Amino acid sequence: MGAGLFVLCNKCGETCTRGAFAQNFEVCPHCAAHHPLSTTEWQRLLLDAESWKPWDTDLAPSDPLQFQDGKSYPERVIAASLKSGTRDAIDTGEATMNGIPLAFGLFVFAFMGGSMGGVVGEKLARLFERAAEKKLPVVLLSASGGARMQEGILSLMQMAKSVAAREAFKASGMPFISVLLHPTTGGVAASYAFLGDVNIGEPGALIGFAGPRVIETTIHQTLPEGFQRAEFLLQRGMLDRVTSRLAMKQEFT
Repeated sequence: MGAGLFVLCNKCGETCTRGAFAQNFEVCPHCAAHHPLSTTEWQRLLLDAESWKPWDTDLAPSDPLQFQDGKSYPERVIAASLKSGTRDAIDTGEATMNGIPLAFGLFVFAFMGGSMGGVVGEKLARLFERAAEKKLPVVLLSASGGARMQEGILSLMQMAKSVAAREAFKASGMPFISVLLHPTTGGVAASYAFLGDVNIGEPGALIGFAGPRVIETTIHQTLPEGFQRAEFLLQRGMLDRVTSRLAMKQEFT
């Protein structure tokens, strides 16, 4: 009895009711640790009600390499779609935020770790292109493990594609706000994610190319405390702000 009614914070170890946790958008009321938030809840938190108009919902990954790693790539895509409710690892579209029209993108980490393949790269490019045509600012929330290995070099090509689209967007004169959630790593961190006019990290987010354990193993050195966390990057000038998700909507507008 009572199973599922309480949530244990994985940072401070305190418990609270699931209802209170959800009402606070998965931010611990005791220590303010940020826990994963669904795409639906992100939209509810940041976007004005009934304003969301998704783009390119018909795009879905193909299997160019006929990749097998215990399961076929199409099998993994189907499983990821059932788990996440999306056709790939990013949702894009237009909406309003406090009445301000904008182009909005949000990675879906539940879809294969938010990995960036051909569909993600294409939707990112279209996001910037349409935003430029419509003269809309771009707010893009990233959460990704990096490039999608099942698409090989075609996945890595999306790094250059997304950067080129972001650079072309500059000619519109509209701002790009890049929000780096937990985690933002690999090819996403190494491409467009740090190219915002304003780069904002979520508190405690892991942000970087390779993970700390990989780096320590490679260089055989102990890394500084808090290495690759948002606060660490802010201190060293790689982020402009570290902002609680509860304050983002107000700060953006």
